[in-house]
Amino acid sequence: MLSEFYRVPQALPMIATRYRRIVTPLPVPESLPILARIEKFEPRSLSGQPPVVWDRAEGFQVYDRYGNMWLDWSSGVLVANIGHGHEAVKEAILREVNKSLLFSYCFPTESRSLLAERLVQIAPRGLAKAFFLTTGSEAVENVIKLARTWGQKVGGSSKIAIVTFELGFHGRTLGAQLAGGYPEAKGWIGNLDPAFVQVPFPDGFRCRELGFKLFEQSLAEQGVEPREVAAVIMESYQGGGASFAPAAYVQALRRWCDRHDVLLVFDEVQSGFGRTGKLFAFEHYGVEPDLICLGKGISGSLPLSAVLGRAEVMDLYGPGAMTSTHGGHALSCAAALANLKVLVAEGCVERAAAVGEVLRAGLREIAHKYAPFVGALHGKGMVHGLHIVEPGTERPDGERAFEIVRRCFESGLLMFAPVGLGGATVKICPPLIMTEDAVQEGLAVLESAFEGSCSSHRWSAEARA
Repeated sequence: MLSEFYRVPQALPMIATRYRRIVTPLPVPESLPILARIEKFEPRSLSGQPPVVWDRAEGFQVYDRYGNMWLDWSSGVLVANIGHGHEAVKEAILREVNKSLLFSYCFPTESRSLLAERLVQIAPRGLAKAFFLTTGSEAVENVIKLARTWGQKVGGSSKIAIVTFELGFHGRTLGAQLAGGYPEAKGWIGNLDPAFVQVPFPDGFRCRELGFKLFEQSLAEQGVEPREVAAVIMESYQGGGASFAPAAYVQALRRWCDRHDVLLVFDEVQSGFGRTGKLFAFEHYGVEPDLICLGKGISGSLPLSAVLGRAEVMDLYGPGAMTSTHGGHALSCAAALANLKVLVAEGCVERAAAVGEVLRAGLREIAHKYAPFVGALHGKGMVHGLHIVEPGTERPDGERAFEIVRRCFESGLLMFAPVGLGGATVKICPPLIMTEDAVQEGLAVLESAFEGSCSSHRWSAEARA
């Protein structure tokens, strides 16, 4: 069944500001047939988001067809880094469409060659080749394949272990979920691969120990020897909470990988392309990886992901042995080239760093004011996570987090449903082009939602199902 969140329109005060407009009950009564159709013909896994039926999105605002307009703090789940519907991206896609080149499989195209060249140019010097796929999960699957192949080449058949981190997320396909750090997400697999090993992630909140010794101790406790490890795969920040590791820890990890012929892989699927105020989030650590996974913000629009890596690793497979049907699609590559040009030409990375400081300062004030309910504030640039907890504890409070997101939605501020441990992290990730005054308006709405959550919990866990 649709939750009450979807089913019962609520009459709300009219809102009309420069960045927000709410002029109907929510959900919009006329949109209920669309939501019901989704419920009937699509899996229930696609439910749970605020019930706005997107009609169009421009810049950092999302519109329905009924006159409502939301200030977007989701970036369409960290895709629209340069903003929604940028004219340069649309024009690039249309040029490719008008050439009547809609599909090519692995046959060469100019746009794919140019994009591979451009990514190598902006990446660290050692990452010499790019391989294109369509989703972040596919990119993760590919680095698992490359890492195990490389490990067996340099260390023999036993060098296949993949080390990842607790509370990490790498996608929903088989290998990606084996690499993920949420045990409850792996129940469907049944026969877990023992060569996928998780260690604690030193975020300073869920894991207070920040020293690198914890990494080595955890491997030893699980009976894993360094000579057995093919790769360490780490999100540059953990997506579930916008959580970073200490730079010293990651630098020690890089040295450990070098000592033991282990590939260091950064999952940049959601953190890349300026999101954190750096072009790539791993730059905050002062290290260089052997492989990186890219996606989401790479094109700002169409499905595309990529793996960048050292030539000797990327060239392990011969012709035809590592391909992707829709990887490097001409339309997606054209969009990505335009997206990267805008990202640089319009100073989006620098803006993310500068305006991100304004965002973080406001979030810090909210976290301090509502400290009993906020266990931690994590993030950098234009991505942050407010970890909502039960007062006086570190237990995640998904119900309150959901209510905060709901209240924001009803007031014209759009975020996706809470994520992370217990579904209790309010994730804040606006387009990088957002202005300071828009950030301030969003912060005022968020603070009002926090205040409202202190007096009401009328939305139960059942309503979020």
